[in-house]
Amino acid sequence: MKEMEIIEILKKEYPWVKGTALNYSNPLELLIATMLSAQTTDDRVNTVTKDLFKKYRNAGDYANANLGELQNDIKSVNFYRNKAKHIIECCKIIVNEYEGKVPDSMEELIKLPGVSRKTANVVLSNAFKKDEGIVVDTHVMRLSQRIGLTKEKKREKIEEDLMKKFPKKYWFDLANLLIIHGRKVCKARNPMCEKCVLKNICEYYKNKGY
Repeated sequence: MKEMEIIEILKKEYPWVKGTALNYSNPLELLIATMLSAQTTDDRVNTVTKDLFKKYRNAGDYANANLGELQNDIKSVNFYRNKAKHIIECCKIIVNEYEGKVPDSMEELIKLPGVSRKTANVVLSNAFKKDEGIVVDTHVMRLSQRIGLTKEKKREKIEEDLMKKFPKKYWFDLANLLIIHGRKVCKARNPMCEKCVLKNICEYYKNKGY
C-alpha cells in the first residue's frame, strides 16, 4: 500500500521528528507561534517568540497589549500588522469566553480571529494530542500533489483526500514527516529528486522521466 510505504520510509529517514518545529511550552504559546508562522519560517518565528513569550505570559497580557507595541515586537515576521491585530482580538475572546485557556476543539478554535483550520490542527495535535484533521501547510500541499496523493488544489480538499487515505493514527506523523521532507529535499524550487527516498513511488519523479 503506497500510503503506508510513505510513512515507513519517511519515519526511517527522519526518526527524530516528533512534532512541530515551533518552540512552545503551553497551548497559548503554540497558538501564538502558529499564527505568526503563516508565510514565515519556523526559525524566524522561534527567534521572535524567544523574547515575546517572556514579555507576554498569558492571554490577558496579549488581550491588553498596545497594538503598536505588539506590532513592533513581531515586526520581523511577514504580515505582522494583521497578525498583531488578530492576536489581540483572539486573546480577548480567550479571556472573556474561555477563562484565559485556549479551547481544545476544532469548532471553537476556527471561530477565533486569525485562526485557520491549519493553525487549529497544529494546536490540537501538538498541544492537546487530538487529531481532528491533518495539518496542510505549503509543504504538505506540494508533496501531496507531487507524490500523487491528491489532485486537489485547495487545502481543505487536500486534507479530505489525505484523511481518507491514511488511518487516523498516522495523521500527526504524516504532516510532520512531509513538512521536514519538503524543507530538506522536496523543495518548491529545484527539488532534489535524485536524493529523494520516495522517488520510486513518486508521480512527479516518474512523470519527469528521470
